[in-house]
Amino acid sequence: MIAELEANEEFRRREFPICARKIYCAHASDAPLPRRVAEAMRDAIEDASTNEKQFDKALGFIGDTRRLAADFLGTEIEEISLTGPTSSGLNAVANGLDWKAGDEVVCYLDDYPADVYPWLDLERSGVKPVLLQTARLGEITPEIVGNALTRRTRLVALASAHNISGYRIDLEAIGTLCAKRDVLFSLDAIQTLGAFPIPLKHVDFLSAGAQKWMLGPSGAGILFVKKSRHHLLRPMIVGGWNVESPNFIAQRQIKYEEGGRKFEPGGYNNVPIAGMQAGIALLSETGSTKISERILSLVATLKSRLASVDFEFLSPNEESGRSSFLAFRSRRIAAEKLANVLAENDVVVSLRVDRESRSWLRVSPHFYNTFSEMERVAELLNVAES
Repeated sequence: MIAELEANEEFRRREFPICARKIYCAHASDAPLPRRVAEAMRDAIEDASTNEKQFDKALGFIGDTRRLAADFLGTEIEEISLTGPTSSGLNAVANGLDWKAGDEVVCYLDDYPADVYPWLDLERSGVKPVLLQTARLGEITPEIVGNALTRRTRLVALASAHNISGYRIDLEAIGTLCAKRDVLFSLDAIQTLGAFPIPLKHVDFLSAGAQKWMLGPSGAGILFVKKSRHHLLRPMIVGGWNVESPNFIAQRQIKYEEGGRKFEPGGYNNVPIAGMQAGIALLSETGSTKISERILSLVATLKSRLASVDFEFLSPNEESGRSSFLAFRSRRIAAEKLANVLAENDVVVSLRVDRESRSWLRVSPHFYNTFSEMERVAELLNVAES
């Protein structure tokens, strides 16, 4: 598909309608819906408005989505739950574990708030948050994590990539470190799932909404719970679907369903899930490795065209830590002004502000963006900066 997009602009605009009007480089915020994703959601709405609810068909649809998500992540079907936003998965972990007073959870205060508050909230149960300190924003190394672990550490909870700097953590090294110390590892993967393959060997829990790199809508998401950890996690919400209820008749004893259904209380949000299914199918057709290589090349092209101008780059230089977007600012011109220049020329990026109140431009292309678009973005910024 990447070759077709590069060679055939008509095909690219048909698959990604936003391309006809905008250079869209804000996927780290929210993705515009590909045509097939929007059509899948419209079809789901049309079916809901013109047909009676067919329970077996609905179960088949959920099963197909679960299977597709498992294949995409490279894991087992029973380890996938279809949830809502990333925060719903993170809270399922935070509130589902059997914490004891004095337990410690390692997290990072400068992560996105949804990655922080569920763990800080555990203080009311006597759990101690251990906050990591980094030299550069988001640059969480295995050494930093290792130094924070104690005999009381129960869980390490991190984002796979920082939402401002884009620094991508070493999942395998940190996961291995946690496994050796018998510490659980929870991951917010929304800033990488769909852009990079995610090694799950030593990840116990993963949460990701569909609306960024997965090219899906808000309201749908994935919760991965490793099969060997299912018994550790009590469902945060108990409903008619995740507890065994033959013929929907409540039983005196609560017995949770097996597999991913354990964390799905019922009332599936079918329209967003239909969109997420279509987005995952699109990404699966393209291939994770090709997607990550393409995105890294696009970002590298943009940075190389900006290197001769007076920009300060927040995103890491080291190849291992590079992510799917570039965060930078001018040393002379406010980031807000540069964002306005881009917007006036139909280029969509996002602005982010760090704890020191510094504003950064965040340019986050996906695989369907082109190198000529990166040249155009750089041209506009270079002219504005000169």
